[in-house]
Amino acid sequence: MKRSFTFILIAALALCASQVCQAQAKKNPEANKLAREGAEAAKSQDWDKAVDLLKKATAMDKKYGDELSAVYQQRGYAAANDQRYGDAINDYDEALKLTPQDAPRIHEQRAAVEMKIQDYDKALADYSELIKLKPNEIKYVNYRAYIYELKNDLQNSTAENEKILKLDPNNQDAKARKQRLEQKIAERTPLTPPPRTPTASPAHSPAGKKKP
Repeated sequence: MKRSFTFILIAALALCASQVCQAQAKKNPEANKLAREGAEAAKSQDWDKAVDLLKKATAMDKKYGDELSAVYQQRGYAAANDQRYGDAINDYDEALKLTPQDAPRIHEQRAAVEMKIQDYDKALADYSELIKLKPNEIKYVNYRAYIYELKNDLQNSTAENEKILKLDPNNQDAKARKQRLEQKIAERTPLTPPPRTPTASPAHSPAGKKKP
C-alpha cells in the first residue's frame, strides 16, 4: 500500500468527524461521540484507541463499520511494518468482514503479509480470490504462477504462466519463469533408456557333420 493511503484514510476519518458524524448526531448521539473520538485517535495514528472507540460506535450504529474497517486496515499495515504479521492478518480478517466491498484491496494487503511469512497456501487462496474479482489483472496471475513455482508445482505454474504470456507475450517475468520451468521440468524428466540389442544365438554345426 502506498503511503498516500495513510493520509487519505486520515482525511476520510476527519471528514466523518466533522460532516458525516454530524448528520448522525441527532439519531444516535452516543455513537456519534464515540465515532468522532475514534476519528480523532486515527488522526493521531493511535490505532488501538481508534479501533476500540469505533468498535463501540459500530455496535450502536452499523453505519460506522466503514470507518472501523479503514482503521483495521491501517492498523494492519502498521503491524506488518513492525513485523507483527499475525496481528496484521487478524486486522485484515476483521476489515474484510466489515466491508466485503473492499475485498480487492484487503485480499491484496493480506496476501502480501502471507507471502512475508511464507504461508503460500493462504496467499494462493487470496490471489485466487483476486483473480475471480479481476480476471484480467495480470499481476495477480503472475503472483499465482510465482507461488506455484515456489511450491515446486511445475505443472500449475506452467499453466498460469501460459495464461500470462497469452495476455502479454512480452511479459518479462513470465518469459524468465518459462525458461526456469522448462529447465526444471527437463531435469526431472528421466532419460529414456536405449532399446536393447538382441542377443545373438550361438552358431550351430550342420547336422551330421563332425568338426575336423
